[in-house]
Amino acid sequence: MLNNNVLTPAGSRNYMYLLLYPNHSLIASQLEPAKFAQHYAQGSTGFFGGNFLFVEVDSDYRNDYFKIDEAFEQLKPHEDGRPKATKFICNYRTLEHIDFESMRNLYYCNALGNFIELVPDEFNPAASDVNRKGAVLNDSSKEELSIFLGINPAKLVVLSRQSFKDYGIFITDPETIVSTPTILYTKVNLDIDDFLSQFEVNPFMPLKIPGIHPSRMRDAIIEVRTSPSKINKGISMDCPFDKISYRSLRYGFMFATREKTKFYPLIPMDEVEKDFYTFWKSM
Repeated sequence: MLNNNVLTPAGSRNYMYLLLYPNHSLIASQLEPAKFAQHYAQGSTGFFGGNFLFVEVDSDYRNDYFKIDEAFEQLKPHEDGRPKATKFICNYRTLEHIDFESMRNLYYCNALGNFIELVPDEFNPAASDVNRKGAVLNDSSKEELSIFLGINPAKLVVLSRQSFKDYGIFITDPETIVSTPTILYTKVNLDIDDFLSQFEVNPFMPLKIPGIHPSRMRDAIIEVRTSPSKINKGISMDCPFDKISYRSLRYGFMFATREKTKFYPLIPMDEVEKDFYTFWKSM
């Protein structure tokens, strides 16, 4: 049975965090999640600003790919008693070597170190559709075009005919040319028809996805809609997740392999305001 209460000799607890964006690092730390988020945003010279994501990994998790025990042995407080904030374990191909069962809560953080804490749950399109206005569409529908953000390890923006869950199955299929063994992705809450209508009025309207010209998005939508055999269309080989508002996301965050998934649903805005006011205020 997993024991997540491992204590250091000094009585403080050892933690393990998987950074998901902007980099891909597994880190040992003596900081609890809230303090780790603040350290990464404000106390680390290595962070550049913007949104970032990390998930707590059970401190008892082990995989031969990682030298976890060696890192924990070096995780000692500073001479003045301050806890050791970070001891990097690995910076390469980390997500694919983490079992989903070892993942605890997910932390969506901003550049000020404020965060919301997301709890894993079963994917339910209607219940998870907290940022969408109007009628909720059935996630199995292939009529709706979706915009997916690949966050880790592949950073992509993709226009797709596929449902939120089906996209994870597709992108982790070894037979798919652009496949990856594991992926973390989310969905942008963009009404395609509304966007096209607004584009006709203002072709320079800003998109919810920074760095993508609206005309490129318009052309991609037309291409997919007029090509029945085309399922996915790449929009960008980068994912500007750090510049995208929480309000612009839909459903939540999906981890997927070919065999399994793990989903972290978004929190409704009224709950964000009530439970994570500092994050809500800075949005």
